[in-house]
Amino acid sequence: MVLIRWLGRHGWSRRRRALLLKLTAVTLASLLFCEFLIYYLVIFWCRWPEVGAPARGKREPVLRALFLADTHLLGEITGHWLDKLRREWQMERSFQTALWLLQPEVVFILGDVFDEGKWSSSKAWEEEVARFRKMFRHPPHVQLKVVAGNHDIGFHYQMSMYHVRRFEEVFSSDRLFSWKGVNFVMVNSVALEGDGCGICSQVEAELIEVSRKLNCSREEPDSNQCAGGQRLPVSAPILLQHYPLYRASDANCSGEDAAPPEERNVPFQEKYDVLSREASQKLLWWFRPRLILSGHTHSACEVLHGGSVPEISVPSFSWRNRNNPSFILGSLTSRDYALSKCFLPLEGTVLSTYCGAAGLLVVLALTGAGRLASPFPSAWTRLRMHRAR
Repeated sequence: MVLIRWLGRHGWSRRRRALLLKLTAVTLASLLFCEFLIYYLVIFWCRWPEVGAPARGKREPVLRALFLADTHLLGEITGHWLDKLRREWQMERSFQTALWLLQPEVVFILGDVFDEGKWSSSKAWEEEVARFRKMFRHPPHVQLKVVAGNHDIGFHYQMSMYHVRRFEEVFSSDRLFSWKGVNFVMVNSVALEGDGCGICSQVEAELIEVSRKLNCSREEPDSNQCAGGQRLPVSAPILLQHYPLYRASDANCSGEDAAPPEERNVPFQEKYDVLSREASQKLLWWFRPRLILSGHTHSACEVLHGGSVPEISVPSFSWRNRNNPSFILGSLTSRDYALSKCFLPLEGTVLSTYCGAAGLLVVLALTGAGRLASPFPSAWTRLRMHRAR
C-alpha cells in the first residue's frame, strides 16, 4: 500500500503501477524460491536409513551421523567475492536446512574445509574460521567433528607443524571419538606419507596407540597390555579420513554423482589422489574397520577392500566442485549400520529458474510498454473476444 501511494503521488498511471507490482512480485518470488524454499523442498525428501533389528536381544541405541566433505571455503588469494557469496550461501542454506529437517546428533566433515588453509596468513585464517563457524553453526547438542585435508594443512611437502597445530586448535586433535557404542577413528591421512618425517612419525604413533586401545576393548580387561585405562565399546571402528585408501582409478565407480566417464579411467597417483598401498594396508591391519568414509575426489564411489571392508567416497558439498552436491546419512549401532545419500538442489535448476524469471520479466516489461501483446489476456479482454465471435 505504501508503494502504491508513493507511485500515485508521483504521477504514475494505474497501468504502470500494476506493471511495477508484477515485476516486483516475480523478482521476489524467484529470489524466495531459489535462495530459501528450494533447499527445504529438496532436502525434505531425505530420510534416515533403517538399521536392521538384531536377531536376538534388545535393540541397541542408534546414532544418527551426517557425513559431508570438501567444502573448500574460498580464500583471499584465488577466491572471487561473487564466487564466495554464491557458493558459501548455498552451503550455509544446505547445512542449516539439513540440521533443521534431519536433526543429526553428530556431523563429520572429511577434510578440505578451506581452499587456501595451506597458504593463509594468520589474519586470513581467522577470517576464514569465522566464516566457517557462521555457515556451519549448530546447536550445542550437535557434535561437529572435522578431519584435516591437504587444502587445510598442505600436501606433505607443504605441511608444517604450525599449520597442523593451527588447524587442531580450531577443530581438535582427537583421533578417537566414541558415542552410543560406536567408535570413530579420525585419521590425518595427509601425514601418512611413510617417509619418517616428524609429523608423519607422530601421527603414526598416535594411530598405533588408538589401535592398541581398540584391540584392548576386544580382550580381557586384565591383559598385561590392557590393564588400567578407560575401556572402549566392543565395536569395530569406522575410519574417517580425507584421502581414500589406495585404488587404481574410479573405473569401477558408478552413479549419477560418480566422476564423469572421461575421468574414470585416469590412473590415480599414490600419495596425491589416494593413499599409498603401504599406508592403506597399515590402516586396514591396525584397525580392522567395518566401514571407511573419505573425501578428496569430489565424486562418489564405493570400493570393497580385502573383499569385506567397504569404503564410501563422499562427494563435494559445494556447487563449486559439482552441479549435484550431496551428503551421507548414517544410522549406526555398535554392530550394524545403514547409509543413505541426500542430494542437494542442482545449481543448474537454480540458474534455469532465474533465467526463466528473467525472461518473464522481459515479457512483462515489453507488454507494459505496449511493444508486445500480452500473453496473458485479462478476463475482460477474453470476454470481449468471445462476444465478438
